[in-house]
Amino acid sequence: MNEVVNKITKILAAYRYWGIALLSLLVALSGYFMLPESSSFGQNSLVAPVNSSISSSPGWHSVTLGAGGYVTGIYLHPTAKDLAYIRTDNGGFYRWQANQQHWQPIANSLPRGFWDYDHNSGGEALGLDPQNPDLVYIAVGKYTAQPGTIYKSLDRGSTWQATDLSVPMGGDEDKRWAGDRLVVSPFDSNLLLFGSRRHGLWRSLDGGLSWQRVSNLKVNPDNHVGVLNVAFDPQKSQIAYASVYRDGVYQSRDSGVTWSKLPDSPPKVMRLKVAQDGTVYVTSSEAPQVVKYQNGRWSDISPSGLIHETFNGLSLHPQAAQTLLVSEGEKGRAKIYYSNNGGKRWQVKSSSIKQTVPWLAPEFFNDHSSAIAFDPQNPQQVWLADWFSVWHTDNIDQSTVQWSNRVKGIEQTVLFSLISPPEGGILLSGIADQDGFYHQQFATPPQSRLGFQQRGVSLNKLNLTGDRFLDNYFQDTYHLAYCQHAPQNLVRVGGKRWRDSYMGVTSSDGGLSWQPWTNIPPDKLFMRVAIAPDDPQHFVVTTSEDLPLVTRDGGTTWQEVFGLPPGEAGPWNWNQPLAADGVDGDRFYYYVQGRVYGSQDGGLTFETITSDLPVGSRFVLVTVPKVAGEIWLSLDQEGLFHSLDGGRSFAKVNSITKAHLVTVGAPREGKINQSIYVYGQDQAGHSGLFSSVDGGQSWSQINSLAAMPRAIKILVASQQQPGLIFAGTDGRGIYYQQLNFNRERRSSHKGDSVLPRSVSWVQPM
Repeated sequence: MNEVVNKITKILAAYRYWGIALLSLLVALSGYFMLPESSSFGQNSLVAPVNSSISSSPGWHSVTLGAGGYVTGIYLHPTAKDLAYIRTDNGGFYRWQANQQHWQPIANSLPRGFWDYDHNSGGEALGLDPQNPDLVYIAVGKYTAQPGTIYKSLDRGSTWQATDLSVPMGGDEDKRWAGDRLVVSPFDSNLLLFGSRRHGLWRSLDGGLSWQRVSNLKVNPDNHVGVLNVAFDPQKSQIAYASVYRDGVYQSRDSGVTWSKLPDSPPKVMRLKVAQDGTVYVTSSEAPQVVKYQNGRWSDISPSGLIHETFNGLSLHPQAAQTLLVSEGEKGRAKIYYSNNGGKRWQVKSSSIKQTVPWLAPEFFNDHSSAIAFDPQNPQQVWLADWFSVWHTDNIDQSTVQWSNRVKGIEQTVLFSLISPPEGGILLSGIADQDGFYHQQFATPPQSRLGFQQRGVSLNKLNLTGDRFLDNYFQDTYHLAYCQHAPQNLVRVGGKRWRDSYMGVTSSDGGLSWQPWTNIPPDKLFMRVAIAPDDPQHFVVTTSEDLPLVTRDGGTTWQEVFGLPPGEAGPWNWNQPLAADGVDGDRFYYYVQGRVYGSQDGGLTFETITSDLPVGSRFVLVTVPKVAGEIWLSLDQEGLFHSLDGGRSFAKVNSITKAHLVTVGAPREGKINQSIYVYGQDQAGHSGLFSSVDGGQSWSQINSLAAMPRAIKILVASQQQPGLIFAGTDGRGIYYQQLNFNRERRSSHKGDSVLPRSVSWVQPM
């Protein structure tokens, strides 16, 4: 009987706006004949078995990638063993847990910004108190368009107190990979200096709680890097140094009250350190690349025979004043140099890689390196941070230094796209700078990036013939889509932002392998793709600031779409304006500026079918799999809208007052309707994640706002596993949660009633 009911359910669900009464009857039958809702998900034969690494414990969990974003600084406490911190450009700050070999995020408790934008995840600077290992300061702010803040912790980052400093900070802006802007005096824990990008140098005399601007160190307001380095002399309490990028190095002889510029100092200092003997060492973004200041004069000590003119990483041996490490910067495969005589002679440190992140190519080692650091307790051990990872060696003195990843716990990628097809891989991701992944396990890193197959020819600006680690991979994947009736067939769009070249690829095996389109329209940045549900060779793509295109032969021939405006600018755009119908292969939908456009000829032409919707600056348009004409549209502050007639009319869902993101997932066992999930706010003012299993008639709250991951850009629900939800973030990777419906409190609230506050077991992030 179950099989018969399921078949009837599918037929009626595809055309459910024909008759609510029939569906109601079917619900009654299914409730009588099927297993109760409290039964295990695994007993539903229509649901694919869940990935064995998915945690069923309450709350959100990270999908393990293994770093993948820019680690812009590394800090080791001078006296406390194994006490290390890192800062990242848009993923916050982490503390090393040596006993677990794991990085612990320490900034999750900071105030949140907008739902999709977390200003406090930008790491501008970090400062340690040399006299007190429990004290740590962080300067947070992603972009200088708004002020950032310095926070103080008395317990190594477990809790934070905001200080009174509020100036523009740019943890994700220029030269974020350089500098140490925040420093505590080694002689006085109450004395701190902070170098800002736009408002000069700041000084605190009360342990960072209040700050005063230093008046006589001026910074040109057009200098958007500003005071990049500050440092105290480790032996002379009155002496301090500061570097202003493009200007030079300044010295203070009164603990930072007044400053004077050192004559002939290098203008483009990247990092500045003061040795135990008072020698000042700097690395520079122009020749001379490495310079020292000693006995009142500057000396060029750059390694000889260099062509590349940027050096960045700099570390001084904690016991040997003339022993130092420097690294090239702002390039791939940067070299590391070692000197034990103050830079008179240099040794290039050859490296070998012990990889713990399978997908991270060896060529990524020391790519655009940011920082290098001797371990103060064991100087043979050295840490290194770069664009994609954190590295560690046990013996820098080896002729060939062996480096291994130390990234467990660091998840800081930026997500562009996620899909969870009804069969095959339970999750595929599109990611900035790392292409994307086919996720076979959630607890361990993927084996490889998605990539694509070589064709042996050159397509536009893309070289597909070489064997380098970048040739057959996207830098960014902007969107993924699958064919409803043949879900092993997928399309992916993206390309190489650094080359300004973009393309698309297809897969016929669920994303395990990819082949480039035969013909790639030139000079297009492809942003979104929608595949006809009945034909994997038939899809529509949108382009950045240009007209959409349609193909019916998998990318061999293309036609320009008529009736739609040019697409929004990319690539840093997460709106989802385009979708294919859930059943009809000739129907596509598109939202922009309060209008929904529809196509009934396979995407060749579109016409306005609804023109009276609110204008949403953030929006997601999705259709319901295997259901004809059903559309859900989230319009952020304007709320949630629902259509059952192919977009000809939309009903506002009054129970949901704000709808940031919406997604459609597999039905719960015994339910006809697909599960709808909305990240937003209900009419009672509760914010978080909500779900409906009855087509939006009633809703349950799944997560509070405090329990949600930060800076969510994408929300996707699994079509294989009921209650499995994925969130893609801007700088914190991918999260998932598996709902346990056994623990949800039922509610009979309907329509516009206040949403029930169910599922109270979710742990805060």
